[in-house]
Amino acid sequence: QVQLVESGGGLVQAGGSLRLSCAASGIIFSINAMGWYRQAPGNQRELVALITSGGSTNYADSVKGRFSISRDNAKKTVTLQMNSLKLEDTAVYYCNIRGRNAILLDFDSWGQGTQVTVSS
Repeated sequence: QVQLVESGGGLVQAGGSLRLSCAASGIIFSINAMGWYRQAPGNQRELVALITSGGSTNYADSVKGRFSISRDNAKKTVTLQMNSLKLEDTAVYYCNIRGRNAILLDFDSWGQGTQVTVSS
């Protein structure tokens, strides 16, 4: 199975920046989309940013203009650059990759999550 590992989370002051990275292991035939989601305590998991195999991106309105997603399909990595962080950005961030594995089966893999805490 395809497994994902996130890194880069931590504690940062409001207005600061963090970069989250996600690396996939396992053989992947193709990638349809890579994305970042987040979940704060008591809230539903929400989409933060998504990038398709064609390079199109989608962002949550709350992060638009502050966050930027990028990927390297060959390296099977996806990165979320987070700038101008706000207290409301505090959450566990999860990496997600969808595609086809080595035997051409669809997969939808999630990372274990990385905590981002923004302080005043």
